[in-house]
Amino acid sequence: MIPWRSVLAPLDGVSLALQIVLILLLAGTLLRRASSARGAVSSTLMLYGLGVVLLIGANLLAYFGWAQAGVAGLRSAILVMGIGLIRMTGLFLFRVILPWLHFAPPSILEDLLIFVAYLVWGMYRLSEIGVDLGSILTTSAVITAIVAFSLQDTLGNILGGVALQLENSISVGDWIAVDDVVGRIVDIRWRSTQVETRDWETVVIPNSILMKGKFSILGRRVGEPVQWRRWVNFNVAFSVSPQQVIALVQEALSRARIPNVARRPAPDCITKGIDGSVAHYAVRYWLTDLAVDDPTDSAVRSRIHAAFRRANIRFAYPESTLHLVSEDEKRAARSAKRELEQRVRILRSVPIFSALSDEERSALAPSLVYAPFVAGDTITEQDTEAHWLYVLIRGQVEVVLEAEQGGRHRIGVISADGGGNFFGEMGLLTGAKRAATVVALSDTECYRLDKPALQALIKARPSIADEISRVMAERHADLASAHDQLADAQRRQMVKQQQREMLRGIRRFFHLDGS
Repeated sequence: MIPWRSVLAPLDGVSLALQIVLILLLAGTLLRRASSARGAVSSTLMLYGLGVVLLIGANLLAYFGWAQAGVAGLRSAILVMGIGLIRMTGLFLFRVILPWLHFAPPSILEDLLIFVAYLVWGMYRLSEIGVDLGSILTTSAVITAIVAFSLQDTLGNILGGVALQLENSISVGDWIAVDDVVGRIVDIRWRSTQVETRDWETVVIPNSILMKGKFSILGRRVGEPVQWRRWVNFNVAFSVSPQQVIALVQEALSRARIPNVARRPAPDCITKGIDGSVAHYAVRYWLTDLAVDDPTDSAVRSRIHAAFRRANIRFAYPESTLHLVSEDEKRAARSAKRELEQRVRILRSVPIFSALSDEERSALAPSLVYAPFVAGDTITEQDTEAHWLYVLIRGQVEVVLEAEQGGRHRIGVISADGGGNFFGEMGLLTGAKRAATVVALSDTECYRLDKPALQALIKARPSIADEISRVMAERHADLASAHDQLADAQRRQMVKQQQREMLRGIRRFFHLDGS
């Protein structure tokens, strides 16, 4: 019969049962608090279990009379179990205790300290069995010199990885640029650093290259949030005033809410140079999410393009290309006629212009300015003066009320479905400040009508002001009646009162005789 009491004998003065309980407690805590260490915990438990098996085997060999083999097995078991206990303790210290203390040392430091602990434990076990450590150190020094000479590059990479993490030069999550590689650091190992690029590639960079060469850490500045300045270049004919281009672009970008573009510092536009008849410009903005550089550049370009279309400014063609347009006069005339007819139809669908004759609409149509907007653009801003209205021909816009505390309250949504929808009429007809902010919910197309174009018609036929004021008064009364369920008499009274007020405002704003 096997004497299990002797098999489970104390191990160097420490009870085997207590050791097993301790290592299981450490493993359970690690699995519960640091799930990322699951693989390391499993391998460490297997190593410690191997030590326990060796211990039981050594005791069995000694029991059956193979004393020398039993002693060797016992020493091997103690060494392996000690290594397992050191590894589990190190994992517990670096994955549970230090994070709980809000301290995150580099992963290489964890490996280095555990390796030193292994070395000390191994030297201690050798001294316990009577090995002369002096001769071992002398021999190992010679071997180390030979190995170091033959593995210079490998050791350089290892030491480089240690230095990078101890100095905190880079860390996991940083975006770096090394030669033609731009990506985010996902791991720093003993020999190399792994970088994931935006093209879904993982580039392995030897640490010695990072130590010897120059690299850039993108978006990092002491005391500042992570954001990276980007440049979006474009060209405009020099005949267009640079002041006009810069003011137009900066206003469009400041009013747009583009995802991943920092509000502070605000985007700005500069003139980079002049090449013949072409002026080179650049928009500089700060990117807050470095993973979406190209999509955000594209969104900025879309805002610039829409702003130029509204202002009837065109990008300059590259000088290396020749742009030819072959179009006879008849074809151009047909195209212009179709465009004019479309604008007349749009004006006919707008209620406040229903009193105009077809001749008057035809006279007004050429004054409509095509005004496209990109989703997120601010079309009109609350409490600002703008003497024009917009007729919506495609897309949707949101009408919001800006609160004094900085909040926003949605009033409603205006859609181009069905035609005839417009906004901003009070600014055009009375000069009143914008009562609300209008933001494009989707890519939107509008026609804009300015005060001078309508003023010529009203001057020619002042009765238009009476008809427009009546239509506007009835529209407002219909809205109020739908909301407050007014009686017919109340509605008629409201129409008369509002028509008088609006007519007075129109006549004053357009400087009509008798105002």
